[in-house]
Amino acid sequence: MLTDRHTFLFPVLFWNTDWIFTDFLHIPYMVSTALSWVLSVTFAYVTNRKWVFESRAHGFVPILTEAAKFFASRIASGFMEMGMMFIGVDLLHVNDKIVKLVANVFVILANYILSKLVVFRKKK
Repeated sequence: MLTDRHTFLFPVLFWNTDWIFTDFLHIPYMVSTALSWVLSVTFAYVTNRKWVFESRAHGFVPILTEAAKFFASRIASGFMEMGMMFIGVDLLHVNDKIVKLVANVFVILANYILSKLVVFRKKK
């Protein structure tokens, strides 16, 4: 199993793709957040399945079920982040990078808990 430093690859990828989308490609922050999320979640599923939680699921249906749970949990945390971005940037007028940093702390915690307790839960 990889160390905790691996857990931080998701936000690093997310943060960097979002930065490229917003600052270099001038994509609006909400669209940028969604695009970054899709790229990061796809990467996260593959790495979490193999190295972080060492999934033992084999076969099409078990892997599809696991992936569906993973993506559903990430959709939930994605909505949480989008809400935090809306409140922080649009309503409170805080810099989008600062709000994203704070939101990512909560998203990382939610994603780990959901992965551990729902997606990759070990059967007894």
